[in-house]
Amino acid sequence: MVVLPNYMVGNCFFDKTSYKYTKHLIWLNTTIAKMAATNYLFALAIACLLLVPLPGLSRCDDPRRGRDLAEGCNPSGTLRPTTSHSCEDCCKAGQSYPTYVCSPPTSSATRAVMTLNDFEAGGDGGDPSECDEQFHKNTERVVALSTGWYANGSRCNKNIRINANGMSVLAKVVDECDSLHGCDREHAFQPPCRPNVVDASQAVWDALNITGDDVGEYDITWSDA
Repeated sequence: MVVLPNYMVGNCFFDKTSYKYTKHLIWLNTTIAKMAATNYLFALAIACLLLVPLPGLSRCDDPRRGRDLAEGCNPSGTLRPTTSHSCEDCCKAGQSYPTYVCSPPTSSATRAVMTLNDFEAGGDGGDPSECDEQFHKNTERVVALSTGWYANGSRCNKNIRINANGMSVLAKVVDECDSLHGCDREHAFQPPCRPNVVDASQAVWDALNITGDDVGEYDITWSDA
């Protein structure tokens, strides 16, 4: 008979001189391992649930989106509309929307959230672009900047460079993404713009080769060209 060394598990002592105790030990170790794996998977599932965004929250409904990119810029007030509108991103009656005078400081690689805008007549961009009082085709590489970055029109008709998805593109500033006003016809009944937005035409998204489910909101960096 092969004599195995004695084995201690917790407070339990096993004499391994018999085969049945060896089998029992293997079963016990396997059971403990399975329990540990089950607990790990359960904890992982809980963590994933906490990280997954809740469905039904649009970019305007979720004020947390991009908050970590809005360094040094706090709300200047609140807009609370009394009327709801039917579009997905339209203002909802009774809901509070923060307004901003500022935008985060700019640099050679200013972080921002790029959103999709329709600059054509009848699109969700509202009235004609502020810089030239014109509508623009969505085949043009044009953008609107949050109020602070728009800087009273100082960037009008100038190019900015947008970097995203490993690519780079030049786009012309033609409008303000109004961070102070909204929820009215002039702003297509949408909430005030967040302070860290580059609102870009479809042509800009295409040039950056951002497609499918990624279109709508995308973290980028930009700089004056």
